[in-house]
Amino acid sequence: MLLVAGSLGAQMPKGIYAWWSRPEIRRDLRLTPQQQRQIQATVKEFRPHLIDIRADVQKAEIDLQTQFDQDPVDAGKANLAIDRLIAARSDLTRTLSELSLKLRMVLTEQQWQELQRRRPQPAGTTNELPQK
Repeated sequence: MLLVAGSLGAQMPKGIYAWWSRPEIRRDLRLTPQQQRQIQATVKEFRPHLIDIRADVQKAEIDLQTQFDQDPVDAGKANLAIDRLIAARSDLTRTLSELSLKLRMVLTEQQWQELQRRRPQPAGTTNELPQK
């Protein structure tokens, strides 16, 4: 599970992080054995697709850099490379969001709220949840 989490955490979009790979978080959430099995199965299910998508993002980034390194720059080819990068990153964000949704559905409301309190926050923001 740690290997999977390590590969997933490498390029997570902002707001998504591999909390399931952190033993202290799993412990503090008091995940049941059933929940742990569901989380492992879900991460395992998504892993091959995420590896492919990350490769697509990396290739698109390389292609764009190649276009920017040309002299003169061909604006048409560069714009196509930009579009491919946008599409690849969008696919990555969509897939990671779908993974996050499936993982959220395994958690109780209390576990979810605790996870949100523990979520890493960018500087200048807070982990406070709105009160109901």
